[in-house]
Amino acid sequence: MKTFHQPQGGNEMPRFAGRGTMLRLPATESLPQGLDGLDAVFLGVPLDIGTSQRAGTRYGPRSIRNESVMIRPYNMATGAAPFDSLSVADAGDVAINTYHLLESVRIIEQAYDELLRRPIIPLTLGGDHTITLPILRAIARKHGPVGLVHVDAHTDTNDHMFGEKIAHGTTFRRAVEEGLLDCRRVVQIGQRAQGYSSGDFQWGVDQGFRLVQAEQCWHRSLAPLMDEVRAQLGSGPVYLTFDIDGIDPAWAPGTGTPEVGGLTSIQALEIVRGCQGLDLVGGDLVEVSPPYDQSGNTAQLAANLLYEMLCVLPGVARR
Repeated sequence: MKTFHQPQGGNEMPRFAGRGTMLRLPATESLPQGLDGLDAVFLGVPLDIGTSQRAGTRYGPRSIRNESVMIRPYNMATGAAPFDSLSVADAGDVAINTYHLLESVRIIEQAYDELLRRPIIPLTLGGDHTITLPILRAIARKHGPVGLVHVDAHTDTNDHMFGEKIAHGTTFRRAVEEGLLDCRRVVQIGQRAQGYSSGDFQWGVDQGFRLVQAEQCWHRSLAPLMDEVRAQLGSGPVYLTFDIDGIDPAWAPGTGTPEVGGLTSIQALEIVRGCQGLDLVGGDLVEVSPPYDQSGNTAQLAANLLYEMLCVLPGVARR
């Protein structure tokens, strides 16, 4: 018999107290069966040694969990009732090596390989965007090359950064080179600002990516765009990666590489909700840097977007 774990309610325990887990869900170490029997988990990867500008994303998972306390079980906008239909828990954090990026990448990859031996969908709290590469390696070993919805101010397709092949700005070039992505089923949304050359956004397009720059999103609903995205990505497995710097710093200032002219929080909700119907096999929310998030608004938005990701996973009931 599957157990449907519920977030700890605000009338059961004050929201400023109680569990320190994502959405105040049970922690896997407190469950008799551990990871077994779960459909989805929230998992933190507190990494920031792959960043190129402002650090601090090592504190992202903890801050996102802290700001998740106001989120209630039922999605009143979409009718989604994820905790009535999926068994969900918080699986804690991956114990990365704080002094060695490549060793951390190996540790992350190994952790997700172990997790994905079970029929579990991981939703990851970052951490900088380097973490998506080892996660995609594990995902691709289980599902084969996947489609990708990538929301970000940047394409993250640099060939190197300071001569290093792995960093938060090289993730998706490495993913293509390693055969982790089905390039005909990759959509990047929200890219903007300046480049080092006029062709800086072109590399992914040349591989088959669809690129939707931020200017194409200004002053419009993104629901029609997501209709097109669902048609393009079709029925195969899809991974959703959401860099919080895809959002304009007016809504999400707490990030390491902010860029003006970004998406709104409403458009962010439209993108994630527009993934309903896709075969999502995982997702992440990365680049929340609490030292630059004094109000907590960035982490609060991140927590809500991760909840919305949970709400569009396959098998979620709607009321």
